[in-house]
Amino acid sequence: MRRSAPYAFGSLGARLPLATPGQRIGLLGGSFNPPHAAHRLITEIAIKRLGLDQVWWLVTPGNPLKANGGLPPLEDRASLARQLARRPDVVVTGFEKDLSSPYTAATLAHLRLRHPGVRFVWIMGGDCLAGFHRWQNWRGILATMPVAVVDRPGWRLRAMASKAAQSHRDRRIPEAMAMTLPELSAPAWTYLTGPLSPLSSTMIRAARGR
Repeated sequence: MRRSAPYAFGSLGARLPLATPGQRIGLLGGSFNPPHAAHRLITEIAIKRLGLDQVWWLVTPGNPLKANGGLPPLEDRASLARQLARRPDVVVTGFEKDLSSPYTAATLAHLRLRHPGVRFVWIMGGDCLAGFHRWQNWRGILATMPVAVVDRPGWRLRAMASKAAQSHRDRRIPEAMAMTLPELSAPAWTYLTGPLSPLSSTMIRAARGR
């Protein structure tokens, strides 16, 4: 029988960051092209509001939903991300390059396989939630681990009206209970508000003429 991507033999050689059972770890994925202050702000909000021990920045080899022809090398983007993070509780990793699937659903399933006792939370911005239903196996992502959505300027209404938010509205926990999210069984999610940054990688690249 053919093995699914998270359990493929080659993926087991991926070098993951260290983690111990019981840790509360947030996962923020993206191309980080380039990393910017909003990545750091989202991370700080998640650490504080969810009571996280760490946040891992998953610097991806490429976005399956976008053209990646002009994407800088992963090592360069990861190096810039480390310079930006400047926190001992933020771990920058590019281990997804060693997995047998480019999709987030496979990455999260792989993490569950390798670190079954860790309390993982997937973190994303409100802009991502608005289009989340276009992600490969998005329902599987919601069923794999709790999700924290951090508000982004101008996206709250579209995010809350999205197909993913509406289909799982009964699994949303109040923001006031966000600290309990890492301990909950999936599907469970919350929407976090806080200071907003208008920065985006797309905006920065456009300003640079790329």
